[in-house]
Amino acid sequence: MVLNPLLITFLYAIEPMYNVLNMSLNEDYFRLLMLIVVVVLVAILAERIEKIRKLNELNQKLKVQTDKLEDANQELEAFAYSVSHDLRVPLRAIDGFSRILVEDYEDKLDEEGIRLLNIVRDNTAKMGHLIDDILLLSRASRQEMKLNELDMGALAQSVYGEFQTDVDGRNIQFTVGDLPHAYGDRAMLGQVYQNLIGNAIKFTRNRDPAIIEVGGYVEGNENIYFVQDNGAGFDMKYINKLFGLFQRLHSPEEFEGTGVGLSIVQRVVRRHGGRVWGEGSVDGGATIYFTLPKDKP
Repeated sequence: MVLNPLLITFLYAIEPMYNVLNMSLNEDYFRLLMLIVVVVLVAILAERIEKIRKLNELNQKLKVQTDKLEDANQELEAFAYSVSHDLRVPLRAIDGFSRILVEDYEDKLDEEGIRLLNIVRDNTAKMGHLIDDILLLSRASRQEMKLNELDMGALAQSVYGEFQTDVDGRNIQFTVGDLPHAYGDRAMLGQVYQNLIGNAIKFTRNRDPAIIEVGGYVEGNENIYFVQDNGAGFDMKYINKLFGLFQRLHSPEEFEGTGVGLSIVQRVVRRHGGRVWGEGSVDGGATIYFTLPKDKP
């Protein structure tokens, strides 16, 4: 039988091995060797095909579960949005009738009755703030983003100006560093600064002077921004609760709030492809960091 050039080359290549084993090289040995090689290759190929098939099945199952989770999240957000809107009407009624009782029937109520009605009104206002925050959280997930290049320093200065009534009469040293520009949705990132700067103003209430610094720098492919203050701070052992929904590290008697603000920050930053974390110590102030991609999406 005539062997083609490729087979002849292969025979010459393995001939030294046969010489060492004192075996004669002929076509029968070659056929047996080739058969073994083919069987091994087929087995390896079959194994890889089976692995690919199982991987494709797992990917398909993962896609189905991801779609289900996304649908559930959308339904949950829609439910929260709807419930929040529906709660506004009875809350307004409770607050309105309580105010009427206090104003129009003050002479018929004793001090305890007026005090209890004012407590009802205060708690109604707190519930209203909570509903507003839930709506903001829902909007942070559903709102379409309009990405533009932003001057993050000017944005921080603008947001701080919105707190003028809260800072009047206080000794606050507010500084904004040379921040790198970023690409993002102005309204949504404005909400991030509003929550972070608002927290810094709130938690430095007992400091004189209160020191609040907004800074930023570039590291690798990220722009890193931070809001730092010398306020009440927090215990780092509770860091896992810092960005949790409705989680509070201070009692309502110390500082007002709903525990939603940092959850909104985290959701907005993640939608922009960034990450967020915090550092602090009890009575030693706090620093909240967030990142945004350096390059335009």
